[in-house]
Amino acid sequence: MTASLITIDAEGNIPEAAWAELAAADAIVFGSPSYMGNVSWQFKKSKPWFSQVWRDKLFAGFTNSSTMNGDKMATLHMFMTLAMQHSGVWVGTGLMAQSPSDSSPDEGPLPGDLETGKLFGKRVAEAARNLATARSV
Repeated sequence: MTASLITIDAEGNIPEAAWAELAAADAIVFGSPSYMGNVSWQFKKSKPWFSQVWRDKLFAGFTNSSTMNGDKMATLHMFMTLAMQHSGVWVGTGLMAQSPSDSSPDEGPLPGDLETGKLFGKRVAEAARNLATARSV
């Protein structure tokens, strides 16, 4: 199983080809910094909702903030709500990480969060494999 990173630009857009890649994906993992207890506004522009293209797709999410709390759970709840609006299947509670606000990318997220991220990625891949197997039976 391979992963691709699709970046949302400052206006909330992704390349047109990325929509097809997302539609074909076994799973979509949302990721955003927590900002005042929510995702970045750019994340909320969602074309596929109208046609339910992502119906029954597997979803998960992760977030990062500069503080221990940072209302990360509220951000993950937003991701879960977005997945449900797309008629998707949500994996677990998601992943929460912390990076000190003045740190460089090399200094954060913290080592324990990086290890948790690896385990979370394995969990999502396993769930996607299990769902694909169940659908093929």
